[in-house]
Amino acid sequence: MTLASLVQRARRLTEGRHRAVLGIAGSPGSGKSTLAAALLAALGATALGAATAHVPMDGFHLADVELARLGRLARKGAPDTFDVGGYVALLRRIRADAEEMIYAPAFERTLEQPLAGAVGVPRSARLVLTEGNYLLLDEPGWREVRAELDEVWFCDPHPAVRRERLVARHTAFGKSPADAAAWVAAVDDPNAARVEQTRDHADLVIPGAVLEQLGPP
Repeated sequence: MTLASLVQRARRLTEGRHRAVLGIAGSPGSGKSTLAAALLAALGATALGAATAHVPMDGFHLADVELARLGRLARKGAPDTFDVGGYVALLRRIRADAEEMIYAPAFERTLEQPLAGAVGVPRSARLVLTEGNYLLLDEPGWREVRAELDEVWFCDPHPAVRRERLVARHTAFGKSPADAAAWVAAVDDPNAARVEQTRDHADLVIPGAVLEQLGPP
């Protein structure tokens, strides 16, 4: 398995008449965004009007003010801290392929908040990549996500590599190394355990050796 073979497989999804949606799943820090970026670069999607678009699930994080109201802020990133209904509705709009432009939210890592209308999906995009932790989760709401995806690929790095990446990410965005490690242990690892249980439902599992060739996440 190589990036070139993955690009070929992604292109084959667009051979039908309908717009294709490819999901990239995996635990926090598994390299989902890195893989999506590599596919976008290879498929050519640097501007509106390109044939491929990218809509991350993380844009459907609930805002901190709402998580605080719900008492869920301390476990931000768990399945019930996302607007899964909004995500499903967006995927259905994308698959319907009836609008010249669809706008989707993104997650702004510096602010650690969702940002509305940050991603444009033009009608010309025949392949839409979407990546997130819970694309294969067999729970209410999330089951409807899988129904809107043509294929789902699962990123499967070594757990130690994944944790190292997460600690580095949290540190880069303001946490102390100790707080970053504590967050990974208390929040990210339990979420990862739930995600790992969905691995066998993927259409393709991408091993860590392939993901590491793509560079740091």
